[in-house]
Amino acid sequence: MVTLLRILFTIIGAVIVLQCLTLMTADKFNFGTLVPLIIGVLLLAHGLFWTRICAFLATRPRLRRGWQTSWGIFGLWLISFLVFAVILQQRIDASRGTQPPIAAMIVLGTGTVDGKPSAALIARLDAAAALAKQQPAAWVVTSGGLGFGRSQSEGEVMARYLVDTHHLAPERLLIEGKSTSTETNFAYSAPLLAEHGIDKDATIAIVTNDFHTVRAAAIARHQGFSNTLTVASETPLSIRYNAWFREYFAFVSGWLLNEY
Repeated sequence: MVTLLRILFTIIGAVIVLQCLTLMTADKFNFGTLVPLIIGVLLLAHGLFWTRICAFLATRPRLRRGWQTSWGIFGLWLISFLVFAVILQQRIDASRGTQPPIAAMIVLGTGTVDGKPSAALIARLDAAAALAKQQPAAWVVTSGGLGFGRSQSEGEVMARYLVDTHHLAPERLLIEGKSTSTETNFAYSAPLLAEHGIDKDATIAIVTNDFHTVRAAAIARHQGFSNTLTVASETPLSIRYNAWFREYFAFVSGWLLNEY
């Protein structure tokens, strides 16, 4: 049993470390890469040096109890993360079915580069365009504020992409250009929709990346949107589970900050 655990720790730890280092070399140095890297290094160390670690702790009962407690806490955390991942996958699967008629959709921003949508934002906008063509009566809100050093708001960049790339009629688009978070995406989009006779009880689609669907829906409910559905755009496989990991902590943080 110990040998099997050592092999599993070594393999899993090595895979996590290699993936995190690869992401970091691509300038993705953030909480979602640093914490998994630390976990991967610890798993790899336990796989390679299990015997030495056990021998070191054998004569240090306090450290051994702390070590055992740490493993227990890690096990509980891992269970909670797996539950979150299962719920997230269920929400993603549900969001990819046929959508009922909607009054509007809110496309959440996630960053621009040199006045153009980032890769993740393009995925959201492509999903929104497909839904807009299926439901030609629905209003489309592009929601995103003005980033540091930017001359155009994210909402404006998003709207231009939908018009230029997908040929959506500009008069269907409602541009929200003040928000700086998911919470303010909804807070500032609500008045725009109200101006066109759409209240928070209407059926409204939330378009975002797959990993963001659970938290976005929870924040929308907290903001008073009572009849929302989510439309998930796919996250590239190379960063998908890293994004899920970061989103787990963002979800916990949002709950602690009473965002939902």
